[in-house]
Amino acid sequence: MTKAKKFRELLNSPKLEFICEAHNALSAKIVEEAGFKAIWGSGLTISASMGLRDNNEASWTQVLERVELMADVASIPLLLDADTGYGDFNNVRRLVKKLQQRDVAAVCIEDKVFPKKSSFISGEKQPMASIEEFVGKIKAAKDAQTDTDFCIIARTESFITGWGLGEAIRRADAYHRAGADAILIHSKLARPDEVLAFKKEWGDRSPVIIIPTTYFTTPTAVFREAGFSAIIWANMLLRSAIKAIQETAGALYKDESLLNITDRIAPLHEIFRLQGADEREMLEKLYLPGNIEKISAVILAASQGKELGILTKEKPKALLEVAGKPLLSRQVDTLNAIGIKDITVVRGFQKELINIPNLHYVDNDLHATTQEVFSLFKGIQSIESKTLVTYGDVIYKQYIPTLLLETEGDFVIVADPDWKRNYSKGKYTDCISCNYAYSKHLFEQEIYLKSASGRIREAEICGEWIGLMKLSSDGLKVIKKILADFHEKGELPQMRMTDLLSELINRGYKVRVVYVHGSWLDVDDINDLIAAGGTT
Repeated sequence: MTKAKKFRELLNSPKLEFICEAHNALSAKIVEEAGFKAIWGSGLTISASMGLRDNNEASWTQVLERVELMADVASIPLLLDADTGYGDFNNVRRLVKKLQQRDVAAVCIEDKVFPKKSSFISGEKQPMASIEEFVGKIKAAKDAQTDTDFCIIARTESFITGWGLGEAIRRADAYHRAGADAILIHSKLARPDEVLAFKKEWGDRSPVIIIPTTYFTTPTAVFREAGFSAIIWANMLLRSAIKAIQETAGALYKDESLLNITDRIAPLHEIFRLQGADEREMLEKLYLPGNIEKISAVILAASQGKELGILTKEKPKALLEVAGKPLLSRQVDTLNAIGIKDITVVRGFQKELINIPNLHYVDNDLHATTQEVFSLFKGIQSIESKTLVTYGDVIYKQYIPTLLLETEGDFVIVADPDWKRNYSKGKYTDCISCNYAYSKHLFEQEIYLKSASGRIREAEICGEWIGLMKLSSDGLKVIKKILADFHEKGELPQMRMTDLLSELINRGYKVRVVYVHGSWLDVDDINDLIAAGGTT
């Protein structure tokens, strides 16, 4: 059901309905949440919220811009208080056309001359338009309708200007015959005598709307019994907001503190709720490329690096400098550059020295008696998203982790086919065997891990794992389960990463391998540090 149809049904409802004022999008949303079926876009309060007088000082395009935002956020219909129509019949035609384009359900125009003044400021001195001129505006408005449910409300100011009941009936009858869908009869008396007299004389020729701003002490049952169609609470939200703002501003100025007002103001989260912050977060997951899937990283940097001798006597290996920057800082910069900001570092030896800002830290206080898998176990406990795992003593070109993350699979590692570079030095090497050895013709083949250890027969070695691994969110769950199993058995402290990879294969999981040639270096000894550009 369109908003226009909803409003027409409300207008013709057999019971008394209620419409509440709003002056901007936020108040429109509050009106709907309060339970009202329709919104009154008040000319007085919209102007006041702009800091302008209710004398057509706000241009009709400024009002239209405000009303469009109100209609956007609310699912209930909006009735615009359009004063005199912002000009002659042609202005009214254009207004009706523009309102329908913006999903506004109805418009109310009054029979004073442009520019109008507020009905509550010397109303009796304000001139009224001739009946013939105002009838022309109503006909122009009806002819401009493209939606037959769009409603034109004719407001007569006969009582406001002192012309009395006879003139009010005469004008209402002419407006009704011109096509007005309802009559709004206005009065500024403290008693409802004028509007009740009008309704008794008018009968049920068309719906009648009232605005009891001045005669608010009258019981609502009186209006219900009289058969009015709707009551408009025309300016109460802005008036209440002004009082609250004045009190808050005064308290802040006087007290120079928030302490005395915190229980009188809405919490920030209520603003965010009204703004639809939750919806925004949901849409970000759908539409923003960088937010389609969160990516985390875990850097295993707990070891001292005793093999580097005096260089790591008092600081962890991850803080050794290469070209003036610590290894760990270089890794963080590389990960940040490809969009990974959620980084957890597992610290151990001299952990207080590792304090790069904007990182998460997990401590492995058993680093001296445990292997890297124990650090991994500690580091992934609070992570649930796709995760990049890397040793803390490795540096690499930016394209390597990018390639790793782009490769499909729950478990993906990076290997360098030039494994003999380290193997020939007699160093511990994370050797791996795959279903295909490296070849320039393997671009369309999926490479999978067959085995991983330092004891693979030389003829079967396909490369060296460089210490980078990607886990999908599902893959991370599997790793957590495996590590929990080994932890329960007491076998986790001495487990190495190649043991973990082997366990994945034993349990039937496929581990994909991405080959890269060079562009990385792990710092295992002084010669590696010198090769990387470090100093001894």
